[in-house]
Amino acid sequence: METSSPVAITGLGAVCGAGLTVEAIWNAIQSGKSAIAPITQWDASRWPRRQAAEVTGVSNATLVPDRKYHKFLSRTDLFGLYAADAALQQSGLIAYRDRMDAASAPRFNDRSGVFVGSGGCVYQNSYDFFPALTAASGDLRAFGRHIESCVNPMWLLTRLPNNVLCYTGIRHSFKGTNACITNQCVGGALAIAEAAAAIRSCEADRAVATGHDAPIEPESLWYYHQAGLLSQDLLRPFDCSRTGTIFGEGAASLVLENEPDARGRQARVHGELLGSGCSTEATGIVAVRPDGDGLSRAIKLALADANLPPDRVGVVVAHGNGTVASDASEAMAIRRVFGKNPPPVTAFKWAVGHTIAASGALDVVLALTALKQGVVPGIATLECLDPQLAPLPVSREPQSPRSDIALVLNRGFGGMNVALVVRAPGGSTST
Repeated sequence: METSSPVAITGLGAVCGAGLTVEAIWNAIQSGKSAIAPITQWDASRWPRRQAAEVTGVSNATLVPDRKYHKFLSRTDLFGLYAADAALQQSGLIAYRDRMDAASAPRFNDRSGVFVGSGGCVYQNSYDFFPALTAASGDLRAFGRHIESCVNPMWLLTRLPNNVLCYTGIRHSFKGTNACITNQCVGGALAIAEAAAAIRSCEADRAVATGHDAPIEPESLWYYHQAGLLSQDLLRPFDCSRTGTIFGEGAASLVLENEPDARGRQARVHGELLGSGCSTEATGIVAVRPDGDGLSRAIKLALADANLPPDRVGVVVAHGNGTVASDASEAMAIRRVFGKNPPPVTAFKWAVGHTIAASGALDVVLALTALKQGVVPGIATLECLDPQLAPLPVSREPQSPRSDIALVLNRGFGGMNVALVVRAPGGSTST
């Protein structure tokens, strides 16, 4: 069975290099401030790329107050749990459940789902073994003897890709449908799409959807550099001088629920998830189609799912990762769908870095904030639009959205493309 009720968004949470709250991140973007700075997590002075958007000056206790979790969770897990807690706190769901009678609360928990997109390539997971490998000098027997002294016996449990999913459910007693998606950059966006699908299909009445990642590590930095994907200084989406992307870290989370349920408990609604679309390009791991075919198909699927024509979209939040090929094909995809008169286009990675699996979820949170504020933030690092991408209405200065609907685009390795359609609270989808 599938319900036609709207999927309301009642909670938002985020953390990244630009701030610990949605408001702080938004204010940084509005002021043209980028979190990209020299890496501090290790000595990167001899590395070919030395910039990232790190979360700095924040203790583990600030992210997750319960200290026992610090022994079992990685940096990225703490980001994910922090964002999920912030979204749930804002939604008021936990306080609402706690006021229920003893018979109703279990049913509430059984109908509450958890969906998480987590990073799939975390090379630092193996770093704990390096001292033992070095000491062993190729002798596997010696390696076996040394490993016990330098590797935590709980190593496996601290590295599970579904830790945020598990601990969100454990901490809040959510026992409903769930999924952990490790699909590189599109993991967070797919978590949101899957959560909405579960609610529409009546698998759940509500769900928390989180994307999280902490890709700032030596090995990832080196491999992305070797692939020619990293910029040395700034992340310049759609600029004629763009040279690549720059890592960021953090998490973002949304609480989604049936609109009648949200209205019934008098929850504050921050927007609606109207539709989603996903496609692959079948070209290769790193390659993207220059004609924008894969992404344009995802956009059309999302608009069809939302039952909207293209001219109802008020703003496009682009993936905008700053790489030459991706930005060019993304511009082509936007033109294929919207013709010569697309709505205002913006992107946020110039300020927060590319947070990989968290990027799609973070962009949705910021898109909803932009709709609420009635402004399309400018791209502060944009100096000169690449003439080959025109017409593309991106700007260094703020623009005004055409409507209360945003299209959020997200892309990943393997030719993955996801498009999400969201609407500001109190809007109308009528044409």
